[in-house]
Amino acid sequence: MKALYIASTGMMAQERNVDVISNNIANMRTTGFKRQRAEFADVLYQQVRRAGTQTSDQGTMLPAGIEIGSGVQTLATPRVMSQGTVAPTERDLDVAIRGEGFFMIELPDGRTAYTRDGAFDRNAEGELVNSSGFPVQPGIVIPEDAVSISISPSGVVEALIGTDPEPTELGQLQLARFVNKSGLESLGENLFAETAASGTPQIGVPNDESTGDLLQAYLEQANVNSVTEVADLIAAQRAYEMNARVISGADQMMQSTSQLR
Repeated sequence: MKALYIASTGMMAQERNVDVISNNIANMRTTGFKRQRAEFADVLYQQVRRAGTQTSDQGTMLPAGIEIGSGVQTLATPRVMSQGTVAPTERDLDVAIRGEGFFMIELPDGRTAYTRDGAFDRNAEGELVNSSGFPVQPGIVIPEDAVSISISPSGVVEALIGTDPEPTELGQLQLARFVNKSGLESLGENLFAETAASGTPQIGVPNDESTGDLLQAYLEQANVNSVTEVADLIAAQRAYEMNARVISGADQMMQSTSQLR
């Protein structure tokens, strides 16, 4: 009985849907996190009677056929790259992006990763690094005696050095923009990697070519809506239960058949 296998694909799809929702909820407080959603598609059909088949010598045809589906499959889990709420932090090296851009981070293996998490700090050499200790690109070094660090909306980093009354420019933050942000590969630690689907990064300075501007002493919050996630979770649970009921019904039908005398 195909209903058993069809309903099982529905249960597996909703199980994966719940996995995606649970990951969204778990990351509600993760800086710069972008929620995912599960997308589904029906699978192959068995053509029992094909529409348009000739039914008489006079040329009459079937207006509709008989197609039996094989269930559902998870097609993709794209990220929703909408802007998250920005919240104040009162830290000079926290930076939020308002717009389409991503900060660029140099990984230990030399590759470049991309992130919306602007919780930066200084390492022992004074380099500007992310929360994992990876350098921000292009590299910016903040001297030990630097005070009153400022980051402009256009990404210019300045600070007062020693007793100098005039601020010294330390570097320029740049942002990368992608044609298809949902095509980025998630690396964990709030980092993304370029893929063939995302396209090559278009690098520019903040406030230029729609990359967005920067807000110092702010961080972008996750774009997870708790009410929406709970509603989606309830809907997924009910869909799972209904597929389980189909399996139970198919089992009862098979039991009735086996008990025929």
